[in-house]
Amino acid sequence: MESLNKYIEHTLLKQDATQSDLIKLFQEAKENNFLGVCVNPCYVKLAKKHLGDSGVKIVTVIGFPLGANTTETKIFETINAIKDGADEIDMVINVTKIKDRETEFVVDEIKQIKTACQGHNLKVIIETDLLTKEEIKYACECSIKGGADFVKTSTGFVKNGVGAKAEDVKLMYETVKDAGLQVKASGGIRDKESALKMIEAGAVRLGTSSGIKIVS
Repeated sequence: MESLNKYIEHTLLKQDATQSDLIKLFQEAKENNFLGVCVNPCYVKLAKKHLGDSGVKIVTVIGFPLGANTTETKIFETINAIKDGADEIDMVINVTKIKDRETEFVVDEIKQIKTACQGHNLKVIIETDLLTKEEIKYACECSIKGGADFVKTSTGFVKNGVGAKAEDVKLMYETVKDAGLQVKASGGIRDKESALKMIEAGAVRLGTSSGIKIVS
């Protein structure tokens, strides 16, 4: 197994994060040789300025955290984020459309956002806390049809939500592996033990704000 730091997307998406908090995040990511950082879209330029050619990937979130923006808005956000220097896009799926089984809408939205990614990785956040096991599988199947590169468990913003659960990660992995998609676990991963459980279940990326704690 690769060392844990190469699974970690060092994440700061809090509404009240200051610029100095973000600069600290970028510094920590470089010092610990993390795979990437994950920040809100308005900080992608700042991340680019501080991370430059460090090799740390800049990941940002689209339609965050509810996923209920119009498709046109999500596309605009994606194009803008790539222009600002994002390496990867984590988009929130429209959870209502998943629950209502509006396959055509969901698949088409993912396809359009994948096109807007201009060859960059697209991760689809399916928000497992709000879905049944059957809906998790269905959301993964839609992500395959839409041409996504990853499925991701959670935003970490669901009230009273658990975030990533190993059993959900395993279900996602089993659903997407033959199609070549990968799994990102995020939400509530706060220690090394949880991190290892997620990797064992099939995750190749970990979105966490506890990266330092996990690797030390």
